[in-house]
Amino acid sequence: MSKKENKAEQTAPEQQEPVEQQAEVQTEPQAEQTQPQGESKSESADPLLTELESLKDQVAQQEDKYLRLAAEYDNYRRRTAKEKDSIWNDAKADAAVAFLPVYDNLERALKQETADEAFKKGVEMTMTQLKTVLEKLGITEIPALGETFDPNLHNAVMHVEDENFGENTVCDVFQAGFQLGDKVIRFAMVKVAN
Repeated sequence: MSKKENKAEQTAPEQQEPVEQQAEVQTEPQAEQTQPQGESKSESADPLLTELESLKDQVAQQEDKYLRLAAEYDNYRRRTAKEKDSIWNDAKADAAVAFLPVYDNLERALKQETADEAFKKGVEMTMTQLKTVLEKLGITEIPALGETFDPNLHNAVMHVEDENFGENTVCDVFQAGFQLGDKVIRFAMVKVAN
């Protein structure tokens, strides 16, 4: 063999080795490149999970805000309904107080003797109509005569010793009392037996 051929053989294996090394080097980076892609898939799953958890927290917070707002609205509605009822009851009580002197005068007129039956019948009808209107408003007369004295309902202006009535019993009513539900509009003015 000549020197040239010998040199060609020597250089050929040397050239082949770098090509194989280059192939190995190329396959290694591809393997490295595939690993980061696999890692990026697992890494991309983690951000999705964290975003999902974050969105779940936001939904829970919004639901909590909604429930609180609904509860506040319900309380507001109940409170305003109570206030409205209270205002309505106060207005009815005030109107009744304005008409109670008329009631007292009609009651006095009924106690008076009169020869005119038509006049008496007219006063009775007017009194009946006034009582009906008061009842429709929920205003009732406080029972007094013969009842046990109750300082929450009655105003004792006189005390007498009377054997015909029991102790602490109302024996006479000077002025009728009225109440709206549990609220006393006017106390009954009474005489109490001791």
